Amino acid sequence: MPLKKKRKTKKKAVRRSKAVKRTPGKKAKVVKKAKPAGAVRAKKSKEVVVGLVTHYFPHVNAAVIKLKTPLSVGDKIRIKGHTTDFIQGISSMQVDRVPINTAKKGQEIGLLVDSRVRQHDIAYKA
Repeated sequence: MPLKKKRKTKKKAVRRSKAVKRTPGKKAKVVKKAKPAGAVRAKKSKEVVVGLVTHYFPHVNAAVIKLKTPLSVGDKIRIKGHTTDFIQGISSMQVDRVPINTAKKGQEIGLLVDSRVRQHDIAYKA
């Protein structure tokens, strides 16, 4: 009975990470990658989430906001989204077309805004 010949296999090249620096005869040394010049860690803001924009009426510049915390006329809010970021004071609020001075958590209020907002923009108390 003939003997089976062993197949010769090629060794696969091991791909090495660029973060590891290798020198002959020494252990591998991990090198920290440099951060880009403009990468500065932002400070955590102390802004409180007031609510979420659910609708926008462009003809009257009004937004509907579902509140997560109470809000009143005279407070300053910051509305921030993908393309939106501005601060404004609250001059008037409405619930079911009735003007109100304070709104409770869970209510959907109509609010006059200075510029365009979009759905899913977040309102913070400034």
